[in-house]
Amino acid sequence: MLSGRRLDLLDPAPGDIEIADIAHGLARVARWNGQTRGPHVFSVAQHSLLVEAVGRHLEPGCTDRDGLELLLHDAPEYVVGDIISPLKAAIGDAYRGVELRLLAAVRRRFGLTAPSPALARLVKRADRIAAHVEAVRLAGFAHEEAERYFGPSVDLPAPVPALAEPWPTAEAEARFLARFAALSPP
Repeated sequence: MLSGRRLDLLDPAPGDIEIADIAHGLARVARWNGQTRGPHVFSVAQHSLLVEAVGRHLEPGCTDRDGLELLLHDAPEYVVGDIISPLKAAIGDAYRGVELRLLAAVRRRFGLTAPSPALARLVKRADRIAAHVEAVRLAGFAHEEAERYFGPSVDLPAPVPALAEPWPTAEAEARFLARFAALSPP
């Protein structure tokens, strides 16, 4: 990690996790395996910001803690990268176990508990809606094709899908850190 900490993937310690490392890593992990248009990749940091915005649109009563859960839902990818779904399915529980241990350590590090079933459903739904937006806006999917893979689209206020524009890496990292700071307790 850039912080100089060493993170044991099999037994991650919350004290070895730094938000700066997460932001730095997620801003450099490309969604869609980099198969998007434009001079910049669309990063997992940007996807996380989009998921948080979609979740807040779906559930306007979200607390800041709920927002942190939405924002940090893909935090393990700063270490393990964005392993595509077919590969995750092929290696099964081995990958999922690493991802779940990392996510649990991230939650402990930032004072979050495991999400309620309702919040877990919101994260999943917001993630799929964000993926639908990204697929159409960035990866060249037709709306029908995106619906087949990610479910129906949702009417979102203009500023939300506008987040699905690739930014320079430093901007993605800075915006992720700023949103984390805005959602974190003082």
